[in-house]
Amino acid sequence: MATGTFDIIHPGHGFFLEEARKLGGRDARLVVVLARDSTVRARKRTPIVGENQRLEVVRMLKPVDEAYLGSETDMFEIVHRIKPDIIAIGPDQKFDVDELREELRRRGLECEVKRIEKYRNSELDSTCKIIKRIRNMDFNEDALKNC
Repeated sequence: MATGTFDIIHPGHGFFLEEARKLGGRDARLVVVLARDSTVRARKRTPIVGENQRLEVVRMLKPVDEAYLGSETDMFEIVHRIKPDIIAIGPDQKFDVDELREELRRRGLECEVKRIEKYRNSELDSTCKIIKRIRNMDFNEDALKNC
């Protein structure tokens, strides 16, 4: 299982999902859980792309077998339902892996938690970098005439 916001899909997302799938071995299936808009607003910022469209796009990605929206009230709810062997945490996700393991154990959920340490380093390898690039661009009428 991999989790994330997946707002403005970029190569870093694809790399994370490929690495998450590899954790399970050759015949692994990758289930992705997307953060709800309300969760993203509370923890990061207002998402650019709404949760239903983000879900639709993630379901189209090659490494992904299934994708679901997470719970708005209890992030462990879907873990109970899916019962993954492994939960992959991205390199930029703010979770403390040890605390997450302990909470899973307390809830009777037995699965490994692994942080993907590798990161695909490119010019626009995060949603924030993309937002900043767009924000700093000089848009005039000619730049937007075909939009």
